[in-house]
Amino acid sequence: MFHPFEFFLGFGVFAWLLGLLYFIFWVWMFIDCLQNPRLQSTEKLIWVLVLLFLHVLGPILYFLIGREHRV
Repeated sequence: MFHPFEFFLGFGVFAWLLGLLYFIFWVWMFIDCLQNPRLQSTEKLIWVLVLLFLHVLGPILYFLIGREHRV
């Protein structure tokens, strides 16, 4: 028998886990931004503001554009 509450409970757990993983990613990008020696102080300030005000898009932009890619 189909129980709709069980379906939404499973989706809720998945959404919670996805949100937790994204929060960890956001903290990782924030710490990386603060510790990045390649960025000057003005650039750091701009990236911190981008991370703070563009909650969903900011960490992705920093990961793709601002982060120093290590080999």
